[in-house]
Amino acid sequence: MADILSIFIKSMLVDNVVFIQYLAICPFIGMTSETGKAAGMGLATTFVIVLATAVTWPVYKLVLVPFGLEFLQTLLFILVIASLVQLVEFYLKKSAPGLYSSMGIYLSLITTNCAVLGVTINCINKNLGYGQSIVYALGSAAGFLFAMVIMSGVRARLKIARVPKAFSGIPILYVAAGLLSLAFLGFKGLIK
Repeated sequence: MADILSIFIKSMLVDNVVFIQYLAICPFIGMTSETGKAAGMGLATTFVIVLATAVTWPVYKLVLVPFGLEFLQTLLFILVIASLVQLVEFYLKKSAPGLYSSMGIYLSLITTNCAVLGVTINCINKNLGYGQSIVYALGSAAGFLFAMVIMSGVRARLKIARVPKAFSGIPILYVAAGLLSLAFLGFKGLIK
């Protein structure tokens, strides 16, 4: 149990996909202007990350490795991720049309979100078991959601803050993201 909790905390905080691995910066900047949109994007990405890991791990271990086709890993993983994103799009279009329209092009771009592919490949590279991979994916997805919500809160504060003219707009977002990354580096000593 401690091992599972350790994997979850490490993937969420210590190896955060946004602040430590610097993956998924496009949706991180593009979808954090409002907390609702940021949370919606984070939840949609969470769903895709966990399901992609649940599907790609057995395909890699049970199909690609036995037949010596490991070189097809990235191609196959992207096909699985694209299929899952289509499922999420169909679901959101029917059940949450407001969220679907507010996410716009960013919803389709989950397919090319490097955090999704990065998590699935990390599970293989770290040689995690199936259960451990699911926990790692859940932690990474929770870390992505956490980063999105934190940044949306920071952006809400920046809207009312007096920012020097030279830093207004995108520059202050990068400064804030850099400071958040430094804060997350503090978690490195949490779990070894």
